[in-house]
Amino acid sequence: MPGPDPHDDTSADHEQFEKEQLAQDRDAAGVNTADIDDATAQRLVSDLVDADIVTPVPEDRVLAHEPSGATFDSTTQLAVFHRCWTAGRDADAGDE
Repeated sequence: MPGPDPHDDTSADHEQFEKEQLAQDRDAAGVNTADIDDATAQRLVSDLVDADIVTPVPEDRVLAHEPSGATFDSTTQLAVFHRCWTAGRDADAGDE
């Protein structure tokens, strides 16, 4: 019985896909969010509110990130999310 057809071998495709996924994960992990303390988060969120990027929703006690549609009940979570979201958009813009 003959072995598998070498032309049907897709293992290299799978390995290439994994390499691309790992590279994307490394890029996403490259965003530094460790420097976001409470004061920094408050300033960033205040600037985002002034720029109409974030809308406070007092009755729900959340902050709505308008471009993404995400809501947060923590200014620090919102600040970290916005930095990562912006970095992701910048990376996507570089691919165009």
